[in-house]
Amino acid sequence: MLVLLPPSEGKASSGRGAPLKLESLSLPGLTEARAAVLGELVELCAGDEDKAREVLGLSEGLRGEVAKNAGLPSAGARPAGEIYTGVLYDALGLASLDAAAKKRAARSLLVFSGLWGAVRVTDRIPSYRCSMGVKLPGLGALGGHWRTPMAAALPEAAGDGLVLDLRSSAYAAAWKPKGEVAGRTASVRVLHAPTRKVVSHFNKATKGRIVRSLLTAGAAPKDPAGLVEALRDLGYVVEVEPPKGAGKPWMLDVLVDEVH
Repeated sequence: MLVLLPPSEGKASSGRGAPLKLESLSLPGLTEARAAVLGELVELCAGDEDKAREVLGLSEGLRGEVAKNAGLPSAGARPAGEIYTGVLYDALGLASLDAAAKKRAARSLLVFSGLWGAVRVTDRIPSYRCSMGVKLPGLGALGGHWRTPMAAALPEAAGDGLVLDLRSSAYAAAWKPKGEVAGRTASVRVLHAPTRKVVSHFNKATKGRIVRSLLTAGAAPKDPAGLVEALRDLGYVVEVEPPKGAGKPWMLDVLVDEVH
């Protein structure tokens, strides 16, 4: 099972670890594309600070993020699972998983990123600020920048098993499963049961809890139908929209009564 996650806007500090080594990251087919984004981001942020804030969509209160980006080549690196914070990652609680569940997380979780493309939670990265919606002056829209290298690297990462897609729309634009891979992909939406509406906070929190439940239980569904069964066994209320044709992903709605 491969689980696709969005990153978090907020991130923990880089710490004092050894600096980033691009060649050490998972999915080596993305190395060239990563170097291109990193190089332009650092150059942008080392120059005109106001221009960098405008390009990155940062408020005045986040001005310090520009300097942080400028220092990425020498910044300390930590496992991505420690860098990403926020609602989804708080609910997932990687640090508190038992040893077996942590090994499953290392194998199955892939976090999408405007800067790195996608990384494993064990990949060592520095703290940064660069969303997938950014348009860098030289490279253009990052979603478009990542499509070609992702199209080559991600099917290999997916292997022949289930792909559980929990990404937000901005990050989903960087890679859309096609063909046979799409047929074993399940996208999940979390709905407030009484209203059938998505509420951002508990949507993220529930997705984090879903991943934690699957990792803790050692669930290993092979396909979307198996995922539905596993989630129901774990106590989730799931409604299913089977694919509308060959090579189309499954759509799952997880219904939650309480917003928390």
